[in-house]
Amino acid sequence: MKTSYIASAAFTAVALTLAAPAMANHHKDKDMMDIVATAKSNPQFSTLATAIQAAGIGDTLKDSGDLTVFAPTNEAFEALPSGKLDMLLKPENKEKLIDVLTYHVVEGKVMASDVMDMDSATSLEGSDIHISVDGDTVMVNDATVIKADVKASNGVIHAIDKVIMPKKRY
Repeated sequence: MKTSYIASAAFTAVALTLAAPAMANHHKDKDMMDIVATAKSNPQFSTLATAIQAAGIGDTLKDSGDLTVFAPTNEAFEALPSGKLDMLLKPENKEKLIDVLTYHVVEGKVMASDVMDMDSATSLEGSDIHISVDGDTVMVNDATVIKADVKASNGVIHAIDKVIMPKKRY
């Protein structure tokens, strides 16, 4: 009886030890915010969060599985030609705004180490985004990645210094 108790206790201890890392990672993902909440909570992405809300794609970005967002900072939006952002945020231009925003998103969780081996990625908008690496500098079209690997429960955000536009002219 004593041997059975010791064997059972030892088995439980080994099982818990082996399961601990998986349980810790699961708990971490559960506590981590999704891409939209992460953008909303970061002051440098407040304009992006406003645009996501205006486009009505917040739920899509939350529910689409793992995504990678090349997220323009507030300064990137401010650098757009005068009136461009205001034009895109108008309700009658919702489809254009959706195209611009989804051009910044690719399917799957693409970490910085993965980007190093890529030369393009297909955006959710449907067009390809050109990716280039020169030393430590990663370019997405003509935008520079200024902060990589901001993790979210359903993907990753890479902050970029320019708003990239799909081939369609807006």
